Amino acid sequence: MVVKLNEEALSHARGLLRRGEVAFDERDDWSEHAPSTDAENAFIDEHGMAEFAKWHLGEDSDATEGTKGRYLFPYGDFHRLHRCAVISGESRAGQYDHASIEDALRELLRGIDKKRKNESD
Repeated sequence: MVVKLNEEALSHARGLLRRGEVAFDERDDWSEHAPSTDAENAFIDEHGMAEFAKWHLGEDSDATEGTKGRYLFPYGDFHRLHRCAVISGESRAGQYDHASIEDALRELLRGIDKKRKNESD
């Protein structure tokens, strides 16, 4: 498995953060907030695989192109950047030594937490 950082997805996530399209949820919420398989399939049917890819910071170049299995480390629900997804992804990226993805997720988490702090001040 060769997993690389999806730069286009990182740019998309940064844009969501800049625009404030963020869910300030907690660490363990991702299991409830993650899109279901049906939601993923509906999103792909409506928007295509390229848009689906933008919601995943990792891309496994060994996996077949045009399949959901090629895209790893989701960070949102196709509407907002989710803090819980970023935390979950950062942990998994570190566990599997995907340093560039771990760094990108850490950067997003800092940005999310800074935005939340600024909004509460």
